[in-house]
Formats: sequence, structure tokens, C-alpha cells
Amino acid sequence: MNFLRGVMGGQAAGPQPSGAETIQKLCDRVASSTLLDDRRDAVRALKSLSKKYRMEVGTQAMDHLINILQTDRSDSEILGYALDTLYNIICNDEEEEQDESEDAVTPIPASGKNKNVSMPDEAAQKQADDLGAQFTEQFVQDPEHVTLLLALLEEFDFHVRWPGVKLLTALLKNQCVQVQGIILVSPMGVSRLMDLLADSREVIRNDGLLLLQQLTKSNAAIQKIVAFENAFERLLDIITEEGSSDGGIVVEDCLLLLVNLLKNNSSNQNFFKEGSYIQRMKPWFEVGDDNSGWSAQKVTNLHLMLQLVRVMVSPVNSPGATASCQKSMYQCGLLQQLCTILMATGVPADILTETINTVSEVIRGSQANQDYFASVNAPSNPPRPAIVVLLMSMVNERQPFVLRCAVLYCFQCFLYKNQKGQGEIVATLLPSTIDANSISAGQLLCGGLFSVDSLSNWCAAVALAHALQDNLTQKEQLLRVQLATSLGKPPVSLLQQCTNILSQGSKVQTRVGLLMLLCTWINNCPIAVTHFLHNQENVPFLTAQISENLGEDERLVQGLCALLLGICIYYNDNSLENYTKEKLKQLIEKRIGKENFVEKLGFITKHELYSRAAQKPQPVFPSPEQMLFDHEFTKLVKELEGVITKAVHKSSEDEKKEEEVKKTLEQHDNIVTQYKELIREQDAQIQELKEQVASISSQNEQMQTTVTQQLAQIQQHKDQYNILKLKLGKENQNQSNSQGDSSQVNGLQTEELTQLREEVEELRKQHTLLQAQLQDKDALINNLRSETAEGSAGGSDNTELLKELEALRSQVKSQSAEINQMTTERQELLRRAEAGSADAVSSSSGGSLDAAKMAEVESRLAAQTTETERLKEEAKSLSESRAELEQQLATATSTVAILQTEQAKLQTEVQESKKEQDDLLMLLADQDQKILSLKQKLKDLGETVDDEDDLDTRDQTDDDFEEDEDED
Repeated sequence: MNFLRGVMGGQAAGPQPSGAETIQKLCDRVASSTLLDDRRDAVRALKSLSKKYRMEVGTQAMDHLINILQTDRSDSEILGYALDTLYNIICNDEEEEQDESEDAVTPIPASGKNKNVSMPDEAAQKQADDLGAQFTEQFVQDPEHVTLLLALLEEFDFHVRWPGVKLLTALLKNQCVQVQGIILVSPMGVSRLMDLLADSREVIRNDGLLLLQQLTKSNAAIQKIVAFENAFERLLDIITEEGSSDGGIVVEDCLLLLVNLLKNNSSNQNFFKEGSYIQRMKPWFEVGDDNSGWSAQKVTNLHLMLQLVRVMVSPVNSPGATASCQKSMYQCGLLQQLCTILMATGVPADILTETINTVSEVIRGSQANQDYFASVNAPSNPPRPAIVVLLMSMVNERQPFVLRCAVLYCFQCFLYKNQKGQGEIVATLLPSTIDANSISAGQLLCGGLFSVDSLSNWCAAVALAHALQDNLTQKEQLLRVQLATSLGKPPVSLLQQCTNILSQGSKVQTRVGLLMLLCTWINNCPIAVTHFLHNQENVPFLTAQISENLGEDERLVQGLCALLLGICIYYNDNSLENYTKEKLKQLIEKRIGKENFVEKLGFITKHELYSRAAQKPQPVFPSPEQMLFDHEFTKLVKELEGVITKAVHKSSEDEKKEEEVKKTLEQHDNIVTQYKELIREQDAQIQELKEQVASISSQNEQMQTTVTQQLAQIQQHKDQYNILKLKLGKENQNQSNSQGDSSQVNGLQTEELTQLREEVEELRKQHTLLQAQLQDKDALINNLRSETAEGSAGGSDNTELLKELEALRSQVKSQSAEINQMTTERQELLRRAEAGSADAVSSSSGGSLDAAKMAEVESRLAAQTTETERLKEEAKSLSESRAELEQQLATATSTVAILQTEQAKLQTEVQESKKEQDDLLMLLADQDQKILSLKQKLKDLGETVDDEDDLDTRDQTDDDFEEDEDED
């Protein structure tokens, strides 16, 4: 027990064992002891030595400690000692190690105190970090060890759960990716860790937040799982419970975890927005009238809250998701709350700066948010727009640099895709809208543009350039601005004043800002190019700047001058005789040289600050001197560099050919546009005809229903007529048997009844024929409906078909009326026949009455015959109408076929024209390639290639090309 007494502080007789020997004996004790108490004491001793002898304990005892975790699950005390020991040998937290080692290390002599307690140097710290990484790699080499640790976290005992959380956090710090992968594939691994947030013990809950921070770093899959484990709800509840921005470090940890879950994770951002969690952020930013005396923790919390808002509306997110979040923030009042902080007094400078950046991204590209921001006024007397107040800070050189950058970013975001706001800013510079009694945004920008402070010059130039970005109207309006430079001198235009300052040789930052403004101004604006070239001094100044051999600092200015001159060539409308495209290119070739010009133009993109500015829209610079490039300007340079290079190298003949090709393409585009309009009109007509056909179909169905009902009535009348005929036959037979003396009359009645039967049979046949004709009409209507749907393009012919259908409908109605009339007459005949039969039975001497009745029957049969003839004529007219309808339908079908043929022919012509354009472009490209190869061969042979020879060669090539084209 000597080693135990040495560890516990007792004095042992004989020589003291070394630390490594003591650790070895303790490890043997842990491995071989059968009693739990002995193993527990040995593990406790290893824990006390794990700080001082970190390497020895980690090397010799790690496997034994892991075995304890696997076998002694029933004893929480030994598990806690083992977990603490593993944490001590794996953790690289220097401060925590130092604090905990003060109680564990034995006292040291006073003479060596200063040497021993001195802070470890960087080499020692690096060695400690490497040692922690080494032990971590050894621990996670077997994934089952991490799975075992996750299972131990389910233990509710404080002495097991808390060291387990700390150990897993240390593992994630040292080997984040590998441990994340093990936890991700472990069943319910992330869910077990999320349960830590529900622990009632704040120590475990707070360390659980730190664990989840490490777990969710740069792993989108784990971030999604944590988010769908209701993390947002739990974290926001904790923030509210802790006092929101007035809370302590727990609020900071929750906010850091929220930033991890949402940053660059579109799925979680959408889940956060759809869950209405943005609305719960609004109370965070409620500030009072007295904002003095903010604690450092509150500043930190509010800073993280603003960062969380920016994560949701960051420009790197997808445009749709950003716009949706911006809309939600405006609707719930979050933007209004941020603007309140912006205009409040007593807010710390760093919070004010971050609030400006947050408001910038909330309004960027959102028209509704930009309009609201334009309406915000500062609480001053008289009230001033917030934009004016912010610009006053931007052009004030006494304001902090980061604040001025934030204001510039806010102004850029306000004008981003906001032509209305651009027009309002430019309008404040125009003579008709200037108010001498108030300060406007335009006056502040002009004041900053011509200030003695180079940073103010640059910021004002960039801000004014954003007011002209992609807005041709405002570029032309800005040409009207006149400036009064001094008393007694005539006013000069803003464009001229900018070039005057350039020629005076001011600071590099000022010249870079003015050149960026001029390039943005005249880009894609031929009128502005003409105004710029109208000043006879501008072109000589640019050529002189480009041709000189200056130092490294001036290279960027030379590149921007080359870009400005290239824009003057590319967007030149040749309205000035002295500065046409061809003359400017000749000037470049004589004074500068084409290759030298292109080389100077490339200085812009090769600058070290260019790539930094091109990464993101927000202007972030370590110092004012490095503030040279604007993000939107880098996109403009990328767009123009290639086209300017081509424009400089092109000859006049090439430009003529290109213009001809452009005209041809425009003509073809116009033709295609006309055809598209024609197709749209035809589609509208087809849609209208389809609606008409649908209406006709519904009407046809109604008519079919009516005809079916009428046929049923006719069949019912036939049955009743047959019954009446049978009754008459029986009555005649009874009369012949009872009255022998009146045989002549009965004979006459029998003959007349036979004739009546024949005529009735003929009427039945005629009714059958009419029924068949009605069915034919129904089939014709169905056929007409289908063919009308196929030939719906022939709208004019369908009008006549509609008229014919109306006529058919009226004929069917008249036929129905006639059938009803026949039914009425048949019923009357039946009634009279029954009356005649009754009279014949009651009186045997009523021969004269029978004769009268037979005469009446004959008259009725004559009427029936007449009616049948009329029905035959109507059936004949219906047949003729059907023939006419069939003929008109055939005409409509032929018209549709002709229209389809014409449409196919037009589409074929369009395809052929496009193919001819492609062939022409390919021929031009091949011709240029041949010329370049021939020139190169001549140069390789030592021949000098003059421009006139080059032009002659191109002329000859063009002539050959035109002859070939004529032959084709």
C-alpha cells in the first residue's frame, strides 16, 4: 500500500516510487482487483494524477478506464471517476486544466515558484494540443466507445451525466468530423443529446448547449436532425426564461447554437420561418428611452441576435428564401423595431453598426421594405429622413470607420433593384428640386464627393454609382446636374467636375472612386459617352495616364483609365466626328499599343483587393487605405473586360459585318415576334371556338333529351291507337251479327274500316320513318360537334353552322307541336268512336247514325292523310338541311387544313432563317481564324504585317465570302 499512501499524502519508508511506476501499479490494481472498493480507490487515485502525469495516465490507463465503463455500470461513483479521468487526459482547455491543477499539485518551494507558475509558451501549448488529439484519436478508433458514452448519458445520476457531457464535448473539439459521423449513425444518438436541454439541473443543461454547439458545426445532416427534434422551440424558451437580451451567458450559448443551426442551411431556415419563430424574435429588440449603461453581456447577446437576423436574410441565401424572410420580418414588425434601435440615442457604437448592417440586409432587394425605410424619420427638429442622417455620418471623417462602412452598405442595399429610390436620390441633385432650406441626400453626396477626405470621396462616389446602377434614365438625368464651383465663374456639369478632379492628381483612393463612378455612369449610355468625349481634354488625359510607366500604386488607376476609354469605344454611337470608334482605336494603337492597352486593362482583376471585394456585397476592409473596390463594380469589370478587348482588336470591316448580322438577326426576331403574335391570336380564337362548341354540345344534349321524350310519347300514342282499332273491330263484328237487315251498311262499314286500318298502318310506317330521320339528325349533330372541335380554327364558318343548328332546333320544336296536335286529334277520334259504339249497341235501327259516324271517320282519316303528307315534306326539308350542313362542315375542315399548312410553312421558314444565321456566324469565325493564322505564319517567317495589308486581305476575304454567299 506504499503507492496508495504516497498518493494520498502519507509518508512511506524507503525510496519514493516515480509517477510512472505509481500509475502502473494503479492500473494493475484496476485490472486485477476483484473488490469494487479497491477498483474505485485505484480509479480515484488515477484521477488525481491525470493532470500532472497526463501522458502516463493516458498511455497506460485508457484501456482500463474504458473497461470500467463497460463492466461497472452499476456503480455510479466509479463511473464518474473514470469519466473525469478520461476528460482530464483528453481535454485541451488550458484555463480549466490550470484551475483544477492548483488543488491537485503538491506545494512547490518558494525559490522555484516564479518559474513553475509561468504561463506555458506556444510550443508547450501545441504539445498539449497534440497530446489531446492523440488520445482522442485512440479513444474514437473504436466507434463502440462513443456509443458507450452516449448510452451513459442516459444515466440520470449527476456524477455520471455531467462528466459524460464534458468528455463528449472534448472529443468533438479534438476530432469533430469523426465523432460527428459516429453519432450520426448511432441509433437515437442525437435524440439522447437533445434530452440534455430538458434536464432540470442548469449545469448539465448549459454544458449540453456547449456540446450541441460543437456537434452542429459544419454538418448539415446533424443540423437538420437537431432542428426537427424541436430545438428551435426549446432554445427560444430558454432565451425567454433567461431574460432575452438581458440574460447571461446561457442566452449567448443558445444564440450561438441557433446561428450554427441556421447558417447556410436552407432547410432549417425554411423550417424556422414556417414555424413562425421569426415573430418570436421581435421582443428581443425592444429598447427603452434610456439606453446608457449596457452591460458587456447584453451587448454580446444583442450582437448575436442581430447576427441571427442577418443569417435569415443573408445575400448568399437563395433569392426566394431571402425574399420570404424579408416579407415575414416586415409583416411581424421586426423591421420597424430595428429601425427604432437605429434612431434611438445612447445605443453602443458596435450595436449601432451591427443594427445598420442588419437593416441593410432586411431591405436589400425588397421593394416594400425599401419603401418603408425611405419613410423612416429621425427624431430631430425638424424631422429628417433616416437616409439623410445616415449619409451625414458616412461623409463625416470623425465617425468610426466601421460605422461609415455600415452606412455605405445600408445605402447600397436601399438602392439595390430599387429604381424608385434611385430616382428619388438623383432628383435631389436636379436644379428644379433643390431646397436651399434643407439638407438633401444629393447635397451630402456632392459634398462628400468633393471633400478633402479621400475616404469621403470614395464612399460618396460609390454611393452615387449605386444610384445609377442599371438605370439608363437616371444616368441621363444626372447629366443635367450643374455645380457652382466658385463665385463669378459659370457652373460646370457634375461630369466635368469629376474629370477636373481626376486631372488634378489627387489621392489614389479618390481617383479610384471617381473612375468607378464614371465607368458606371457612361456604361450602356451612349448619350453620357458623347458628353464625356465632348470635352477635348478627357481623351488625351486618359491616353497619357495609360501610356506612362508608373509605380505599383498607380497601376490600378491605369487599369481603370483603360476601362473608361474602352467603354467610350464600345458604347460610342459615332456622333462626334473626331472621336468615332475607329479613330479612338487608331489613337490607342499609335499612342499606347493594343497589347499594352489590354495588359493595363488586366491590372484591375489582378489586384489583390479585387477578389476580396468580389466575394460578398458588404464592404468589409481592415483599414481605410484598403477600401478601393466595390462589389457591384467588380461584376461590371467582369462583364466588360472581354467585350472591350474584342472591340479594340476588331477592324472596321468586322464591325460592319457584325452590324449587318445584328440587323439581320433583328429582322428575323421581328418576324418571329409577328408569328408569335399571330399564333397567340389564333390560340385565343381556338379557345373561343372551343367554348362555343361546348355550349353547342350542351344545347345538343338538351335537344336529344327532348327528342327522346317525344319519341316515347309517339310510342305511347301508337299503343293507344292499336287498342282503339281493336275496339272498333269488335264493335263492327257485333253489329254484323245482330243486324242482318242492314248488311249493306255493315258491308260498307267493313270496307271503310279496312281502308281505315290500311291508312293507319301507313301512318305508322310514316311515324317509323320520321323516327329514323330524327336519329339520323342526332348522329349528324354528334358528327358536327366532333368535327367542329377538330376544325375550331375556322371560326367564321362555325357561325353559319350555329345558324343551321338554330334552324334545326326550331324544326324539331314545330314537329313536336304537330305531334301534340296529332295526339289531341287521336284522343278526340277515340272518344267519338267509343260514343258511336255505345249508340250502335243500344239501338239496332241506327244505320243512318252509323253512316254518319263512318263519314266522320273518313273525314278524320283524310285529315290524317294530309298531316302525313305535311310531315313527309318536313322530313324532306330536314334531309336537305342535313346535306347543306355536311357541305359547310367539309368547307370548314378544308379551311382548318389550309391554316395548319400555312403555320407549318411559317415555322419551317423560321427554322431555316435561324440555320442561315448560324452558318453565317460560323463562316465569319472561320474567316477570322484563317486571317490570324496567316498573319502568324508571316510573322514567323520574319515578314512585317502592316495594317493596310491586313485590311486588303480582309477586304478580299469579304469579297470572296460575299461571292460564295451569292452562289449559295
